[in-house]
Amino acid sequence: MLKNDEFISQNPEQRLASFFATVKEQGELFILNDDDGCVMLTSDDEEGVPVWPTASLASMWADQEWAHCEPKAISLDVWLSRWTSGLSKDFLNVIIAPMPAEESELMAPEDFADKLA
Repeated sequence: MLKNDEFISQNPEQRLASFFATVKEQGELFILNDDDGCVMLTSDDEEGVPVWPTASLASMWADQEWAHCEPKAISLDVWLSRWTSGLSKDFLNVIIAPMPAEESELMAPEDFADKLA
């Protein structure tokens, strides 16, 4: 099981590898969700949906303006069959396990799906 402190202490390249390994092993990933839907972030004029490998890492992000949000698990089957095409149609990226005060890894939905396959 991936521990928060181990994940956070990794460099960005290691975190990316841990993210995909964990998500593939679990068969699910996590978003933050509220009554209006999923949280969206803007980074360098790019919009996207942040995803995390565990509910606890997603919960760490749910503070201040997103304190009302809850982690929501999405199975890989559902992500690949619904989310990839939906994000592409809306011209949104996937923001992989954003960390406060760090540059986030952004991927096009199709590239993200390829990494999950």
